[in-house]
Amino acid sequence: MTKEEQKETFEITEELSGKRADIVLAHFLSEHTRSQIKKLIDDNNVLVKGQPIKPSKKFDKGEIVYVNLPAPESIDAEAEDIDIEIIYEDSSIVVVNKPAGMVVHPGAGVKTGTLVNALLFRCKDLSGIGGKIRPGIVHRLDKETSGVMVVAKNDHSHNSLVNQFKSRTVKKRYLAIVEGNLNKDSGSFESVIGRDPVHRVKMSSKSKSGRESLTFWKVLNRFESACLVEAEPKTGRTHQIRVHFSENGHPILADKVYGHKKQKNKVLSDAEKTINRQALHASQIGFTHPENDKWVEFTAPLAEDMKIVLEYFEKINGDER
Repeated sequence: MTKEEQKETFEITEELSGKRADIVLAHFLSEHTRSQIKKLIDDNNVLVKGQPIKPSKKFDKGEIVYVNLPAPESIDAEAEDIDIEIIYEDSSIVVVNKPAGMVVHPGAGVKTGTLVNALLFRCKDLSGIGGKIRPGIVHRLDKETSGVMVVAKNDHSHNSLVNQFKSRTVKKRYLAIVEGNLNKDSGSFESVIGRDPVHRVKMSSKSKSGRESLTFWKVLNRFESACLVEAEPKTGRTHQIRVHFSENGHPILADKVYGHKKQKNKVLSDAEKTINRQALHASQIGFTHPENDKWVEFTAPLAEDMKIVLEYFEKINGDER
């Protein structure tokens, strides 16, 4: 096994016994698509009792399933002189303020202009453990989400940060502008989240293979048609904050994937045109520094486009008084 490969082990519960292998694996590997799971099986990366299985296999209760998750296909990322705001840097980590519209690392159809391309130009010692496709990357933000990210500069830091994310000890806080007014000042959303059974580009609580997710939130400011909220995800499911607010009736402003299709009032319509991306910003991250084991926290100031929208809402509120 290379540094980039991962191993997962699952035990079949009574609830999952008698179900097809591809369905069971979709439950455990909820962030993988059906085609990715099929490829894992077809490439003999799923084993029971040391033997590869077929998609049609039905598991028995108590069976142990071993899954090898191969390294992503390497794509040479070129260093590019792209302006990126560095919040903090030392010999172990670099903390950046990712702008909205920037993809984190190269992938299908995206070879240039990513955060990785920018960091390779500025940091010659990025961790190699993530491979050529995503050196140093230990977590991600959606393309249209702005805000603070930490990147590893050596393998020790990479492993430490990955383990902290897995054990959920990393503290993450986001600022979001959501449509409508929440009926409480604080609360939490809890659900299972997995790949949507119909719309495969989306995540959803309707997935039959979802994994538990929990987001705490509190309202920071209320406007005529929207709220500014702080969200603290305790789990790290794909699109978690966006799914939670959308499915609870308050989608994030201008979210093209999870926004509701109903007719919006002029205030919200104008605000959407102003920002033209989901109004979600990673404002703070806290973790144990990999080198000295001290707790550190970093913040990224609210993105300018979100500030403009908030000023617009405040003006509307003032005009209504």
